[in-house]
Parts: sequence; C-alpha cells; structure tokens
Amino acid sequence: MDEKPDGSTDDATVRTERDGYVGIVTLNRPGSLNTFSTALATELDEALRSLDAQEAVRAIVVRGAGDAFSAGIDLTEYAEHDGDEQYERWVAGMERPFTTLAEVSTPVVAAAHGHAVANGLGLVAACDLAVAAEGTRLGATAPKVGLFCMGPAVPLMDAVTAKRCLELLLTGELIDAETALKWGLLNRVAPPGEHVEVAMDLATTIASKSPTAVSMGKRAFYEMRGMGYADAIDHSNRRFAELCTTADAREGIAAFLEGDPLGPDEWPAGE
Repeated sequence: MDEKPDGSTDDATVRTERDGYVGIVTLNRPGSLNTFSTALATELDEALRSLDAQEAVRAIVVRGAGDAFSAGIDLTEYAEHDGDEQYERWVAGMERPFTTLAEVSTPVVAAAHGHAVANGLGLVAACDLAVAAEGTRLGATAPKVGLFCMGPAVPLMDAVTAKRCLELLLTGELIDAETALKWGLLNRVAPPGEHVEVAMDLATTIASKSPTAVSMGKRAFYEMRGMGYADAIDHSNRRFAELCTTADAREGIAAFLEGDPLGPDEWPAGE
C-alpha cells in the first residue's frame, strides 16, 4: 500500500492510504471506539475531499481501527457548548461528512465491524455501499442518552423503508448485520474479520470500470434523487448525452465492439 497520500500521521484521528486505485480512510480513535470528535469529523471530511480530488483514486473504503467502526458522537464534548447556536455549530460539523459523501463523485464503501451506532450508523447509511462483518451491531442509540439521531436519520431514510427507519430511530435498539442486510442497509455481510477485504473487492470492481462514467453516474444519481419522475428522466437524458461525448465513452464503446473491452489501466486519462 502507498502510505498516507495526504500527509496524515499515525496520531491523526483519521488516516488515509491508497491500494491501487482504491483510497482507504481509517477512523483512528480506537480507544474511544472511533466516536466522532470534532477533530475526527473534520479530518474525515477533509480526507474524503482530498481523495476525491486525486485522479488515481476511483473508489474509497472507510473502515474503523480497533474493536468498532464507530460508536457515534463523542459525548465528552457536550459540556463544552451552551445554547442552541453553539450546539448547532457543533453538530453541523459532526454531520458534514454525510453531505460530503453525497457530493464527492468517487464511490465510497463502508466496511463496518463491532458496533456502528448513532453517527456510526449514519456513516454506514451515507456511504454509497456498505459491508459489515458478521456480529456487527447497528443502531440509532441516541434516545438512550436523551438525544435523537436526527442527522443520521437523513441518509438512513433513503437506505431503508420509513417503518424500518422509524423503528431504529424510535426504539434506539440494536440490530445485527444479517437484519441490516435484509432491511437494505447493507450490501454484503462478511465473515468475521473479512469486512475490509469484502469492501475492497467491491471498491476494486468499481475502480475497474470507466472512472468518468462512474463519477458522472454517481453525481447524476444524487442530483436526480428527490426530483419528480419526469424531471429525473429529463435530467438523466442531459447527463447521459454529456457522458456520450467523453473519451471514456468513445474508447470504451470502440473497444467493446472490437471484442476487447478496456481493462482498469486502459481508460483514458481525465479530460
């Protein structure tokens, strides 16, 4: 692996590295179960944007160091704030990565294990794809401490049905990985200890395809979500027409028609 392309250090709350075309983001507060401190949320957001800006990165995997993916927001920071305005600024920083995940054009795969609760659950839901190891527990646990997972609810309500979403939010109870898979929150459940490997397999598969098509397609997906049906069709037509004019489309189609589809290293450089 290529070490820390963004200059992160071993004591950073978020570490980044690259394996081929896949960027890897590691939540690095294992002693605190990778809870979202202000620093971790900020560094996670910066890491996602930094990797998204690198042409050599075509997919990203987000994982957690230690025994858990993430156990939510670091509540030791609660007492540092007072009043609505301060709390709003505090939580806005915690939730910023959720918005960024929909804004970056690089697909992001969550690789969860141990616990993914509260903001950790939100991070799983906000990633484009998600894998969890067998035995992982997921939940919107904030009501247990007098709070509510309002921020995580935003990506969660797009990942599962309204009834499932509200069951998680209102009960605060945990579900297992197999249940999360059935509910549509996960794409894969991996054998214990193999969640990162399975997530890397998904990311590598994505990275082998046209980087232009994948990035434009992801952007179009999030643009169309929430539009009316006819407006979404019209928008898709415009975006597809733009994609047809790219070098990836021209060379990819030509290679396919000649019976020799392009490999991961053969796609044209960014235009």
